[in-house]
Amino acid sequence: MSDATSDAMTVKMDRAGRVVLPKAVREEAGFVPGAPLRIRVRDGRVEIEAAPLRYRIVMHRGFKVAEALDPVPPLTAEEVRRLTRSLRERRTE
Repeated sequence: MSDATSDAMTVKMDRAGRVVLPKAVREEAGFVPGAPLRIRVRDGRVEIEAAPLRYRIVMHRGFKVAEALDPVPPLTAEEVRRLTRSLRERRTE
């Protein structure tokens, strides 16, 4: 686990109720500007996670692929590398 998730960080909420997530936390969580987030309170803690992506399965060149129903920002090269590495690691488990 990275420092962003294993060590607690202290942030402040402003008068409007806004909290800025530190860059290390945003990167570790994969949050990008404009992405919808789901927030809930569970057992006295505030949990923030990426909102589930709505999609449908369509055929594309003979393959089934997921097609987003809402606009999705394009992946960066680093996000593609991280996702590829993660998928390869899962296949070897």
